[in-house]
Amino acid sequence: MAILINEKTRVIVQGITGRTGQFATRYMLEYGTNVVGGVTPGRGGEKVWGLPVYNSIKELIDEHGPVDATVILVPPASVKDAALEAINSNIKLILIPTERVPIHDTLYILALARRKGIRIIGPGSFGVISPGKAVMGWVGGSLELAREAFKPGNIGVISRSGGQTTTISWCLSSAGLGISTAVHVGGEPVIGTTEAELLMMFEEDPETEAVVLFGEIGGVQEEEAAEVILDGKFKKPLVAFIAGRMLPSGIRFSHASAIVEGERGSAESKMKALSKAGVHIVDDPAEIPNVVKEVMRK
Repeated sequence: MAILINEKTRVIVQGITGRTGQFATRYMLEYGTNVVGGVTPGRGGEKVWGLPVYNSIKELIDEHGPVDATVILVPPASVKDAALEAINSNIKLILIPTERVPIHDTLYILALARRKGIRIIGPGSFGVISPGKAVMGWVGGSLELAREAFKPGNIGVISRSGGQTTTISWCLSSAGLGISTAVHVGGEPVIGTTEAELLMMFEEDPETEAVVLFGEIGGVQEEEAAEVILDGKFKKPLVAFIAGRMLPSGIRFSHASAIVEGERGSAESKMKALSKAGVHIVDDPAEIPNVVKEVMRK
């Protein structure tokens, strides 16, 4: 099962002819993702890694049929137009790895996507991987590392750090615990799919038996995740680590979204909320595999 993507997911790449688009496309193809083509306005008729390039999503769909997901790999100022084209083409899953998307553009994209039932991952997301099935974006970075770090299994991974998505998954895989799906939610101040929403998706996935959460200071995603648990919408074991707990208030940590202002968003606030919801919190990411094994034995 897994969530979001699998081996049947039909994926396209917007901005496929750019340097980043070409890199990500090659990686996804090597991993086995069902990439059917790409879109770059004005570059129709070309090919990238053997895939056809079209001037618009409409041209691609007319030629190849319906599309399930798209990866938008264009500059920040162009993300809004690309996302609106994907939304209006009724592509149900949109991954936006691009960082520094203008905040008003992001808000507009997310509002329209919600009205039309479209799921956005990002902006600023390294991507999503369902091990042995498919990857969108460049989470994992290379075929060799992806195969080593992301072994198929029954642990879901949610992370606010792109690099830690791979590191945490590698720790779990090295300990004999495989991954159902790993998701980097993105590091921008406003994002589409949140930790709470992903928890509810993992709850519905029969393949996932437990979830690991790599959280950070800033924002209220972890507090919202705790509320989902307290409301009974997520009942599986959850092991969490919150990074940046020693950072003073008002200082940015790692990502644009990781800044503490006041009490909400602090490491203390997040750990208190998660603990109240019965989440198993670790002080060191290296402890995660052993704690996961313990909670799954109960």
